[in-house]
Amino acid sequence: MNTTAPWDHERPHILQLSVQSQHIDLMQHTNNVNYLQWLENVAWDHSEKLGLTAAHYQACGHGMVVRQHELNYLAATRLGDELLLGTWITQIDKLSLYRQFQFVREGDGQTVFRARTHYVCVDIAQGRVRRMPAEFTQAYSAALAAGAASA
Repeated sequence: MNTTAPWDHERPHILQLSVQSQHIDLMQHTNNVNYLQWLENVAWDHSEKLGLTAAHYQACGHGMVVRQHELNYLAATRLGDELLLGTWITQIDKLSLYRQFQFVREGDGQTVFRARTHYVCVDIAQGRVRRMPAEFTQAYSAALAAGAASA
C-alpha cells in the first residue's frame, strides 16, 4: 500500500479498496452511490481503530449521524482500480464531529475524490441531538490532537 500518496493531511487513517464489477454503472465508471458507502466504511474503520465500535454506540445509547456531506468527484474510477480511502478528524465540539476524506488511486497517485462530513451526536432511542458521551469526546479528541500534532 502506497501511504506516501499526495495526502492533504500528513497522517490520514487509510483503508484500501479495489473497485469491483458491482461498483460499475452504465457509464463504465464507479457509480456515485458507492462513494457514500466508502465514506461510511472508512469512517467506521477509523472509529473502530479508536476503540468506538457499533457495540459501544449501542451500549451508551448514542451515535454519530450525518448532518451534512460535501462531495467532490474529481476523476472517474474504473473496474480494477486500487483505491486508498483516507480520512481524518478536523474538528470536534460537544455535539459535532467534522471529518475530511480523500480518495487516491494507488496506481498513479491521483486524488479522485474529496469530501467533508459534519456529524452530530444523537440519542439512538429518541433520534434527538445530544451532547457526546465522554467516551466519544475522549477518543475523537485524541485522534484530532494526534493529527494536529503531525500537521
